[in-house]
Amino acid sequence: METLERVHLRLLREVEQQGSLTAAAKRLGLTQSALSHTVRKLEQQLGLPIWEREGRGLRLTSAGRYLMALSKRLLPQFEHAEHVLSQFASGERGTLRIGMECHPCYQWLLKVVEPYLHAFPDVDLDVKQRFQFGGIGALFGHEIDMLVTPDPLRRKGLHFEPVFDYEQVLVVAKEHAFAGRAYVSPAELEQETLITYPVEVERLDIYSQFLLPAGCVPKQHKTIETTDIMLQMVAGGRGVAALPKWLVAEYQPQMRIVPVRLGRHGILKQIFLGLRSADIEIDYIAAFVKLARGQSPRATTRAKGTRRER
Repeated sequence: METLERVHLRLLREVEQQGSLTAAAKRLGLTQSALSHTVRKLEQQLGLPIWEREGRGLRLTSAGRYLMALSKRLLPQFEHAEHVLSQFASGERGTLRIGMECHPCYQWLLKVVEPYLHAFPDVDLDVKQRFQFGGIGALFGHEIDMLVTPDPLRRKGLHFEPVFDYEQVLVVAKEHAFAGRAYVSPAELEQETLITYPVEVERLDIYSQFLLPAGCVPKQHKTIETTDIMLQMVAGGRGVAALPKWLVAEYQPQMRIVPVRLGRHGILKQIFLGLRSADIEIDYIAAFVKLARGQSPRATTRAKGTRRER
């Protein structure tokens, strides 16, 4: 059997992304006949088909689906390696690509980015938010170099560095009946409209650690993508939300909202930076982790409070 080549994996990926052999051939700079010949030759080498005809289209066989999964895992690693090597050749340090699994952490990340870019003028930053709850695969696939997450999944080859602790709280309008309460119980939210980010219910702490263990669900559940709109809705009495206490503190001066503890003991969490173990000692990655620890929201809030007191 002939050796499987990278070009074969790229061909498979392009056909899937472009939707047809004709479009894939154009994307690859080939004629359709040349691409079809390459496919037939590969199938002959493998001794089994990759695609089957389905009406006027093509459908991957089991072997084709396996190769497609392989292409999605290996091609990004090849492309990243080539990019890094080209940066080495031109004397550049590289690009630090950060994936976000924490919606509200974007505001915190901005506080880290500014001093980091100043300290490392030869390193670029790229923040990707499309990895919500899929970041582990992106780390292994070299699509990102660092993952900001409150829910680390321990895997061999990965390292998760704790950056800061926080408390997840219920956010209500100042006029709400819960305002001023020491804490609320799960049952009390059964008559409330809960507003959350558009994330799977099982990955939302207020469900997994508060409501569902008590067998409770809110009266209504709405999703909103942006923090600002979510808190405007809460301040306007349209519902309640669950967010990090440090984030609520940042919005309180300009919004009529207050935090209330979820349960007698609260929901305590941590934010982690996930890295590939092999990358821990890379200077510009290690420097970002160190800077992130020094930019915890609690430290930022204290600094703001000190300035106001002066």
